[in-house]
Amino acid sequence: MPISLQTEVRMVKGVGPQRAELLAKRGIFTLEDLLNYLPFRYEDRIHFSKIKDVQPGGTYTLRARVMSGQAVRGMYGRDAIYHLLVQDDSGSLPCKFFHGGYLEGRLQCGQQLILHGKVEIDKLRPARREMVNPQIEVLSSEEVDSTEMGRIVPIYEAIGTFGSRMIRRSIYSTLQNLDQTIPDVLPPGLRERLGYPTRREALIHTHFPAAGESLEALNLFRSPAQQRLIFEEFFLYQLSMALGRKAVRKENAIAFRVREDKMREALKRILPFKPTGAQKRVLGEIVADLEKSAPMNRLLQGDVGSGKTIVAMQAAVIAMENGCQAALMAPTEILAVQHYLSARRILAPGGYAVELLISGLKPAEKAAARERIRAGEARMVIGTHALIEDEVKFERLGFVAIDEQHRFGVLQRKRLMDKASKTGFAPHVLVLTATPIPRTLSLTLYGDLDVSVLDELPPGRTPIETRMTTEKHLPGVWELLRREVAAGHQAYIVYPVIEESKLELKAAMEEYERLSRTVFPQMKVGLLHGRMSSEEKDDVMQRFRKNELQILVATTVIEVGVDVPNATMMVIEHAERFGLAQLHQLRGRIGRGAQKSHCILVTPGRLTDDGRKRLETMVRTTNGFEIAETDLLIRGPGEFFGTRQSGELGFHVANPLRDRELLETARKEAFRMVEDPAEKESLRQMLRMLPPQWQRRYHLARIG
Repeated sequence: MPISLQTEVRMVKGVGPQRAELLAKRGIFTLEDLLNYLPFRYEDRIHFSKIKDVQPGGTYTLRARVMSGQAVRGMYGRDAIYHLLVQDDSGSLPCKFFHGGYLEGRLQCGQQLILHGKVEIDKLRPARREMVNPQIEVLSSEEVDSTEMGRIVPIYEAIGTFGSRMIRRSIYSTLQNLDQTIPDVLPPGLRERLGYPTRREALIHTHFPAAGESLEALNLFRSPAQQRLIFEEFFLYQLSMALGRKAVRKENAIAFRVREDKMREALKRILPFKPTGAQKRVLGEIVADLEKSAPMNRLLQGDVGSGKTIVAMQAAVIAMENGCQAALMAPTEILAVQHYLSARRILAPGGYAVELLISGLKPAEKAAARERIRAGEARMVIGTHALIEDEVKFERLGFVAIDEQHRFGVLQRKRLMDKASKTGFAPHVLVLTATPIPRTLSLTLYGDLDVSVLDELPPGRTPIETRMTTEKHLPGVWELLRREVAAGHQAYIVYPVIEESKLELKAAMEEYERLSRTVFPQMKVGLLHGRMSSEEKDDVMQRFRKNELQILVATTVIEVGVDVPNATMMVIEHAERFGLAQLHQLRGRIGRGAQKSHCILVTPGRLTDDGRKRLETMVRTTNGFEIAETDLLIRGPGEFFGTRQSGELGFHVANPLRDRELLETARKEAFRMVEDPAEKESLRQMLRMLPPQWQRRYHLARIG
């Protein structure tokens, strides 16, 4: 039967309703969505390596059969290692899968496999080679088709039980049976000038490259087809940035009066310490924006503890002194409460009324807070997503700060800005992030914002000593922790999950019980995790701040917003399971006072190459920008910003770090098109032909 781009994916042979549900969880509903699910790697299945030829340090693709397989479990049933022996006509090769318990029962003797991975020397038996954590694909007993052998084969990330082989066959079938041309979203003149193929040609050759294509270029995403798709994604996203920036500059904002003695005195009153040179420079950049009648849209980057909050408070004071309200939105209730307590301490002596609005408030408390906000009695309002609820009305909102912006969406930011509509003026906006962002990603994520950087820590901070260790050395770690507590200090112990799970990881709740009972029975130990109610979290944090609890066992709920200067030690178990940015944020909870602090990264034993690089980076440096660069190199920007990357940027193939030159070109072309009056009709036609899902993906509204 003929199919079109809008045909539901369940209609493809081999998919059906159940697998369509799996695909829907990844945003794949139609055949167009399926075609946009691109390979992440390619294998040469014309020429396989022979086992006898593999050498330690090399990466190989093998075709071999299963000889044997067995899962060996560690203590307490955790950390299963799956040992697999495979053989071809030239010899046999052992393979090892860490956390490989999921393979138990899945591989049978005699099965044909494709294996792709790095060969290493077995450290226990140096004379033996082994393949560690290879990617595998089971070849079915049925006849192998042309998508699997005798060609350069695309490899896709599995979606649940819908594996690479099934995805490959579904996409091949779609391309063979599609009854229409694939619309080209790039303007013809632009595409021809840059020498790119059509979108249909680009998709065909990206999914199924010709045999003569360079395998190296494909795996580096440097083929002409891939480059065209990469440029397209960057161009459409940068187009949304350019249109957004142009729209904002057309709006009017209240031009604040700043350079008066009264204002200078108000700003000096709230400073708890002498500002750093970086804080003075950044405040000057913000002041210059606030004095203009066009709304400020500025990103403030600053490492953990660099003093972003006090700069935001100074900007809020300028707004309040000009008769406006200020709002600060944070991603979690813990962080919102932390900001509220800080703001009340800093601003209340100056007579500024500070209000807290979070979902965890009782209905009567929430209603009273909303009324004070509506009436203008609350001058500084701090909260979570509760701030953007329809019931929240501001009397005269003039300044908005958004903390940890990458945890919010563009539309959520806009909803808070729209709260100022009553005044007829757009608010000035300051976006804060403690995740240092290299320039390439700043252009991608925040191309509509001006950027300020706090690159200097306040005086009096003592560097944190960070070291790695393994579980077998935990008794020594616990002894160091006891000494810290005996000296009057406090400590965090962090776990990756709340309860025991199939992931074979230590869990916060179980370890809290064990540590309280058998390891630290004489100490006051608390527990904090994300499933606790707001009241419970607040109670635990208040007790920890008052030193009524000496040790806090927690999950990543403490990643941001927890500020207890007396805490001088952090132990992170299963540290290899955390990303670099997350580890850096967690470590930022200590070292906030003058005492020396210790961060201990605990692992169960052997690490992957990437895991070791992450932890060695943490040991080597506390510089957030250096850590961010390393994080990008190891993981790429897709994971650097978690779900935001796939959920909001809409990138399927583009990588801002790898493809920075294409990003710069796309940005230049997009901003040129938006700013050039001669391009207005071409731009209008392009936006008109974009399918609705593309409009949503790239936040591209049609222009008039």
